[in-house]
Amino acid sequence: MRSPQESLSSLHARFEAQADRTPENVAVEWNGIQLTYAELSRRSSVVAAQLAATLQHPGQLVGLFLERSADLIVGLLGILKAGGAYVPIDPGYPAERIRFLLADSGVSTVVTRSPDLGRLPGAHATVLVDGPEQATAEPLPRRAVAPSDAAYVIYTSGSTGTPKGTIVEHRNVTRLFDATEQWFGFGPSDVWTMFHSISFDFSVWEIWGALLHGGRLVIVPPDVVTVPGAFARLVEDSHVTVVNQTPTAFWHFARASLAARHAYTRLRTVIFGGERLEASHLRPWIEHYGADRPQLINMYGITETTVHVTYRPISAADLQHPERSPIGRPIGDLEVHLIDEHGAKSTPGCPGEIVVTGAGVSRGYLNRPELTAERFPMLPLGPGATPVRCYRSGDLAVVSDGELLYLGRSDDQVKIRGYRIELREVELRIEQCPGVERCAVIARDFGDGDVRLIAFLVVKPDCAEMAARVKEITARTLPAYMCPSHVVEIDELPRTTNGKLDRDALLQRLAHHLSDPGTSPAPPTAGSSLANTTVARVADLAQAILQHNISPELDLFDQGATSLSLVRLLLDVNLAFGLTLTGAELDGDSSVVNISAIVDRMAQHKTGSRLEDMR
Repeated sequence: MRSPQESLSSLHARFEAQADRTPENVAVEWNGIQLTYAELSRRSSVVAAQLAATLQHPGQLVGLFLERSADLIVGLLGILKAGGAYVPIDPGYPAERIRFLLADSGVSTVVTRSPDLGRLPGAHATVLVDGPEQATAEPLPRRAVAPSDAAYVIYTSGSTGTPKGTIVEHRNVTRLFDATEQWFGFGPSDVWTMFHSISFDFSVWEIWGALLHGGRLVIVPPDVVTVPGAFARLVEDSHVTVVNQTPTAFWHFARASLAARHAYTRLRTVIFGGERLEASHLRPWIEHYGADRPQLINMYGITETTVHVTYRPISAADLQHPERSPIGRPIGDLEVHLIDEHGAKSTPGCPGEIVVTGAGVSRGYLNRPELTAERFPMLPLGPGATPVRCYRSGDLAVVSDGELLYLGRSDDQVKIRGYRIELREVELRIEQCPGVERCAVIARDFGDGDVRLIAFLVVKPDCAEMAARVKEITARTLPAYMCPSHVVEIDELPRTTNGKLDRDALLQRLAHHLSDPGTSPAPPTAGSSLANTTVARVADLAQAILQHNISPELDLFDQGATSLSLVRLLLDVNLAFGLTLTGAELDGDSSVVNISAIVDRMAQHKTGSRLEDMR
């Protein structure tokens, strides 16, 4: 029988204690498949038994190479039960990035599935979550795991061009739920969605928020994640009670929810995180649903400080101050300090860099002692100015009326769909392309949170068509959210009078590039495909979103669109034509001509159905 002390020591021990209390509760749901707590515990123990002999010490890193599914949670729990720490590696990443993550983390064993073995580069010992179960009467070997042992390593973008892995310990995560329990009161009646990638630390909050409290974790399929209307239906149909979203994703979820008139009678909490919250984007939701049921909560956080740092309920009154991004007050076992550029505490009312101290501060970066020392220094922020270990975030905030307001970044790091991206990492990758002499990358919001990366190239003499080559190379070597939507060739990188990169001049160059008739498709003629009224209307909507002329016959992704741009376009098309396109109908062809043909077919079917009803 487990002791109370053991049940508090690790994530998996807490899960096992919960499984003992609610064995028949549904723990995980995926595409119609449900695993109870007892079944999830048993299946993960089978994985752990196979792993146990390969691990030499608690906290040893094990690769988690699995697509989102119930098997992903089985594998994750199996790694922890064996005494290891999981390193999530998305099989959808380019092969080069997968190789880097495997090499940098030094994992010798990878938990995966049979279908994914062919995408796993190099020679690694593997444990298959879908392999035949080994019937044995032997109990699972129990390795002592201390609260200070590593639970996972999540990689984020690095300013030097190299991704960095943050080591997070069991105690960092368990105390997060202990310290926030007073606000949320999570329990067995809660239904959570796992909306985010396992490589994004928001998933830590989603997974353990459900599994440590006896709740149900609904894993959102990839094709539903990218279609707001489909996700809105899932939240309604699955009686979800807790939704976690980046503000950008929520804006589209809100639009889809309002269009479909979902009631959400079970939804009680929406938690924002991952990027700056613009209160003005919440107006349609609050005007329809209010801010109390479900309750809207904004939580600022960082991977290095274990998901969340602050807590702030959002109210209708925040709509009166759309210029503010309130992040509230620190979680009870954390402190937030604002320091100036010299490392001294900021003058009250003046902006400062967010520095976090307390139990959520993680161990540091894997194999990066110099960077760990730089970002996790000892600063005189304790009682009586005693030195305490902290994390310097690089984020800026100010205290107003006793609460923190988020201002932005102090460096070139940006967030796109919740993912932290160091622009310099993208620049360095592009500068490695043959023919590229220099590169500058900027981020621009094209509206409604549709942030896109724009790459400006200075190419070497006699190198032609570099823009297309760079887009092809980055698509092979970088995750999709790090690939530039537009690549612009320029003679030189503009500089300000003090020698810094002139980003305003780059934005002006981008505006010229998007409006230049020499680089944009010619306006439609009477004999073109735009003579079709539907094509013309859809093209107008697409051009308004992309902010440049488009060729209706070409795929929009080849013309600078992002997945978020396409979502925005489909929402506008649905509103314009009174339809319910989800994106699945496109069948891989995102051209205006194809979208228009689908619109015409659906409109004819809709009209035909109405005529039939009238007979």
